[in-house]
Amino acid sequence: MPEIGTPALVYMVAALIVPFVRPATLRQILLLAVPVLGLLTFWQLPYGTYGTFNLMNMHIGLMRLDALSYVFGLIFSLAAFLALLYAWHVRDTVQQVATLLYAGAGLGAVFAADLVTLFVFWEGTAIASVFLIWARRTEGAYATGMRYLIVQVGSGVILLAGIVLFYRETGSISFSKMGLESPATWAIFLAFGIKCAFPLLHNWLQDAYPAATITGTVTLSAFTTKLAVYALARGYPGTELLIYIGATMTLFPVFFAAVENNLRRVLAYSLNNQLGFMVVGVGIGTPLALNGTVAHAFCHILYKALLFMSVGAVMYRTGTSKASELGGLYKSMPLTMIFCVVGAMSISAFPLFSGFISKSLILSASADTGHFFVWLALVVASVGVLEHSGIKIPYFTFFAHDAGHRVKEAPFHMLLAMGITAALCIGLGVFPSLLYGILPYTVEYTPYTVTHVVTQLQLLLFAGLAFAVLIRTGLYPAEIRSTNLDFDWTYRRLLPAIAGGLRHVVVGTWRFGVRIVMGRVDSLIAGVYRAHGPQGPLARTWPTGSMVLWIAVLLGMTLVLAYI
Repeated sequence: MPEIGTPALVYMVAALIVPFVRPATLRQILLLAVPVLGLLTFWQLPYGTYGTFNLMNMHIGLMRLDALSYVFGLIFSLAAFLALLYAWHVRDTVQQVATLLYAGAGLGAVFAADLVTLFVFWEGTAIASVFLIWARRTEGAYATGMRYLIVQVGSGVILLAGIVLFYRETGSISFSKMGLESPATWAIFLAFGIKCAFPLLHNWLQDAYPAATITGTVTLSAFTTKLAVYALARGYPGTELLIYIGATMTLFPVFFAAVENNLRRVLAYSLNNQLGFMVVGVGIGTPLALNGTVAHAFCHILYKALLFMSVGAVMYRTGTSKASELGGLYKSMPLTMIFCVVGAMSISAFPLFSGFISKSLILSASADTGHFFVWLALVVASVGVLEHSGIKIPYFTFFAHDAGHRVKEAPFHMLLAMGITAALCIGLGVFPSLLYGILPYTVEYTPYTVTHVVTQLQLLLFAGLAFAVLIRTGLYPAEIRSTNLDFDWTYRRLLPAIAGGLRHVVVGTWRFGVRIVMGRVDSLIAGVYRAHGPQGPLARTWPTGSMVLWIAVLLGMTLVLAYI
């Protein structure tokens, strides 16, 4: 395959061609061919930097191929293929073009050798992805898309500011390890953190992903946040602050996911939780931990896409993804149920499933480096994952109660996409060497030891028992129609209310002050009018004699004062 600079060009060219391809079947075939062609552009290339040139004395590199970018490029290409296969039935040109541009921009950012190229594709992912939300064509989706766009473009603006400061400080735009050493690197770190959904910066994820189209949510789950994880792994490995940020990320979504009724929002919270494991791995920064981050990102894209696919297939057939309105679908959609269970077991890190062979790397790295409390937090978070994604999603969707839905099984192309993804989840779990062999660092690690397997099974079985007891005793939060308040309530409700109150106080104070001043001014004018007006004493005509008398008095007083 000839060198073309970056696989992103394949996606961009295809996005220009796709709207004009007829008939629809030929267009769908072309869409599936794009990720394959994009993969072939770097599949056999030796490691190095390609597509280099100088731009205003800045060294630009469109494609840096190394051990880290190769793995992310591989999984991004695979995710794009599976998402497009899942969306075979979609005839919406907007979604098709947006998916190509979004996936292409994600790949372009992963292979960027410099910060300028990274910024261009970083913003490209933001602009392209918002159309997957707007494609739902509802008033709510439009408002959600605007909020999402503000956050994502805001991240890009902060990134650009950091790049400018970094270039001014160092004279370089190379995208490599930076650390938190200056305002420039802090700004870049914040930009990455927004896209990675750090705590208190995370609500765009739960707001936007469930608001996208059924197929759009699957695509969104694969690229944006994992691109941020890649950027952190590239620029900030070994940054200790990330350990504690990541540990917090694993814990706080657990409660929200447990009480959430919308299953796509449950998965969005779960996504936030899983990102925390990856961020912890980046913060620890050892070869084992970074391998764990990359492996977990790889596996997470697959099993999270599988869960979104299965819930999306249910929504496609029933019109809802709310747990309170679902149940009993194992009868109507048995294959979708099986694939959902595979995804649930993978995210719960059951042995022989992909999550087990990736999450154990991060847990081992945290224990090996003496971060006991972080390790404990990750274990507790793993229990939460089993509860809200491993059990809650399949249980309330397919088994909890019969909601009366009598629907067809998911379309064949959806089943095929889910089947391939499920096979990959099981295959990587059974043969971990397939993934371990392409990780950035050469580290000897065996996930299937007696200690690892027994410990994980004990954890999973006791967590499952706890869920069963809570369900049987009625203590588990009921699936009811509700709106759960998260931190976004502060800036969507509280801050506007405070601003409105302050506005009322300021306006009231201003009006009161104006009334006082105007009253005083009116009194002054009235006094002046009374003295100098037509009827005022100072406006009357005085006799000449009186004037002469007063002048004489004044002169006399002047002489007396002068004499004294």
